[in-house]
Amino acid sequence: MYRYDEFDAQFVAERVKQFRGQVARRLSGELTDDQFKPLRLMNGLYLQLHAYMLRVAVPYGTLSGKQMRMLAHIARKYDKGYGHFTTRQNIQYNWPRLVDVPDLLDDLASVEMHAIQTSGNCVRNVTADHFAGAAKDEIEDPRPLAEIIRQWSSLHPEFVFLARKFKIAVGGDKADRAALQWHDMAVEIVRNAQGRTGYKVIAGGGMGRIPYIAYVMKEFVEREDILAYLEAVLRVYNQDSRRDNIHKQRIKILINTIGPEEFRRRAEREFDEIKKNGSLQLPQEELARITAYFAPPQFESVADEMPKGDAAFSNWVKTNVHAHRAPGYTIATITLKSIGAVPGDASADQMDAIADLMDRYSLDEIRVSHEQNLVLPHVRKKDLPAIHARLLALGLATPNAGLITDIIACPGLDYCDLANARSIPVAQDIARKFADLDRQHEIGELKIKISGCINACGHHHAGHIGILGVDKKGVEFYQLQLGGSGAEDASIGDILGPAFGEHEIADAVERVVNIYLKERAPGERFLDTYRRIGMAKFKTAAYEKAMA
Repeated sequence: MYRYDEFDAQFVAERVKQFRGQVARRLSGELTDDQFKPLRLMNGLYLQLHAYMLRVAVPYGTLSGKQMRMLAHIARKYDKGYGHFTTRQNIQYNWPRLVDVPDLLDDLASVEMHAIQTSGNCVRNVTADHFAGAAKDEIEDPRPLAEIIRQWSSLHPEFVFLARKFKIAVGGDKADRAALQWHDMAVEIVRNAQGRTGYKVIAGGGMGRIPYIAYVMKEFVEREDILAYLEAVLRVYNQDSRRDNIHKQRIKILINTIGPEEFRRRAEREFDEIKKNGSLQLPQEELARITAYFAPPQFESVADEMPKGDAAFSNWVKTNVHAHRAPGYTIATITLKSIGAVPGDASADQMDAIADLMDRYSLDEIRVSHEQNLVLPHVRKKDLPAIHARLLALGLATPNAGLITDIIACPGLDYCDLANARSIPVAQDIARKFADLDRQHEIGELKIKISGCINACGHHHAGHIGILGVDKKGVEFYQLQLGGSGAEDASIGDILGPAFGEHEIADAVERVVNIYLKERAPGERFLDTYRRIGMAKFKTAAYEKAMA
């Protein structure tokens, strides 16, 4: 993984020192809350319903054991003993005191971490496939490019004050585990007809009030030109986006207003101008330098056989263990979705224990996934029984990765002052309703995603079953959407109809699932069945008792 150089370390240290002074001025009353707001947002600090919330960047989702232990320490010392892993591969702390935040940031800096550009109208944390460097069918590890983009975009003088936040993701596999098509801009590593490796760039995806799937901007960009092309796209957005209407400020609105063809033309014009000036060509030696930080580990020559175990172990392997590129190795997902738990939460004790597992079994590395889970990327198959036994003791061996109880949920109205409804209790109710593991396996892959408001932090638009919390005269209701996907077959979910009450939504989801089980053809996932038969039968079943 990438290690800070002298510039990185100095830059982060100076930012912490600067923010310490700003916090002191706020606490003394020298700065008003309005004056302090843009300063704290530049450092990832939000003011939510009950307290401040700090969002810590985890670039492309990669953490070392030392960093995981520091996250546990911060949870104990500055929060209430836990952290919340997010769909942007970050971690959030919901209860830090303002007076403690500079010390917290100092602790983060000691392990090469920070919270810069995790909020505000800038390029946010750059994300990547959580199986990067391990996936069997990967063309190339996407993390070196993600790191280069992170360095290029950090405090970029032209893009520090964009019209709105801007999210970038990178993937290196045809199987899209990074939700590329839902991003403001994304890069897919590809090979052209001549076998040369380069980059496909897409832009204009996004959720929120008006969801859009991204458009291809350029099918193939040469390696040395990738930063120039990304800058060209960002320049067009920065120059031409709406700044007079908060609901029309994202790049998705600009592209769909002027049309993708016109946006491509403008981006190409900027790209040609940048190239003509001879700037922003990515030197091969710099790419090689960064890539060296992500060199594949020296994998041992070990038996390529899956060990046997009891039923609990077999069920865990069935859902949470994935193919690895190296013989004898595998990828293991730790789902932070035990039945009745808060999706994405991990306690300080759990984080410390996971760091121990990383040291002993996963070459000191873990990934934060877009599903609010954790991934051990390089695990010997022979070590899986020992890992599973330790996870059982920690309450982290739930065998449900990709199943109906592996629910994505935003913090909702329990924490967020933007939310209209609670997400966490709904996720817990649905998980309890489908707790029976045999039933989960019978249902198969089914992704439920829950957002507490239209901002869609829970990615409800991309859920096979999406749930959106809405407010009606101070009462919480929940709208169902069907048929969304955040994978390579990206699609926007269709709204089923009128919203359900808080105590009706879990039953409505169950009736929808029962129609799938009744109507599916052999081998079909929920998403396949919905796309084949359409909404009508699902809608009739969902409202059957609600209308009675």
